[in-house]
Amino acid sequence: MISFSKEQIFIVTGASSGIGEGVVLLLNKLGATVVGVARNKERLYAMREKCEYPENMHIEIKDLTENIKGLTQYVKELKNKYGKFSGMAYCAGISDIKPLQLLEYEDVDYMFKVNYFAPLFFMKALLDRRNNTGRGSSFVVVSSIESKLSERGMTAYSSSKAAISAAFKTMAAEVATSGVRINVVSPSDIKTPMTMSCSAQSLRQGRESKYPMGFGEVDDVANFVAFLLSDKTKWITRQDYILDCGLI
Repeated sequence: MISFSKEQIFIVTGASSGIGEGVVLLLNKLGATVVGVARNKERLYAMREKCEYPENMHIEIKDLTENIKGLTQYVKELKNKYGKFSGMAYCAGISDIKPLQLLEYEDVDYMFKVNYFAPLFFMKALLDRRNNTGRGSSFVVVSSIESKLSERGMTAYSSSKAAISAAFKTMAAEVATSGVRINVVSPSDIKTPMTMSCSAQSLRQGRESKYPMGFGEVDDVANFVAFLLSDKTKWITRQDYILDCGLI
């Protein structure tokens, strides 16, 4: 059985909804101390009300893209406030479906700020030995199966997710000798507010029949993320796990 102690402190980004919220609630239930980072204050506090141990749940209201160059200092401030981190689940991200003919530079620029540059430099700061607990610490980024599928209308999204998947696996190679683990999780269709939005309807249309067990639930991803953060996977690093119910 997976369990954590309250001395183990994890950061979860995108904590106010979807997969991020699911990971926060599960880690908290399993005994860890969690620092939840997101932009939406109301949803963050509503999420905290759902926690089994709210005293071990801390809230940080932050747009991680507003000053990407300043993320090094921000992570240092978080460490000074809460202590060294045992790991992180980076779940923040955005999705958009836009045909190539309608794609503008600004669309790609913003997509990469959210899905690539922010997690890259947030992770770089956390890998500073002064900010993590060292050997045994574990970090996970939630990417997407779209980094492999390359479907129509997903040029910006797919490329941003492919980039962050490659970046985290490369970073994993650099820190492996220090006993620090980094893995990637690439889910397919999961029932979250983002993927169930009207803008995603056209992509999902007709796809549910491809899943013998239906679309995934948030818990399907959260359980696997918690597993990767735990010491049960102390010999697993630099992997990109596809969670797709056999779609590919």
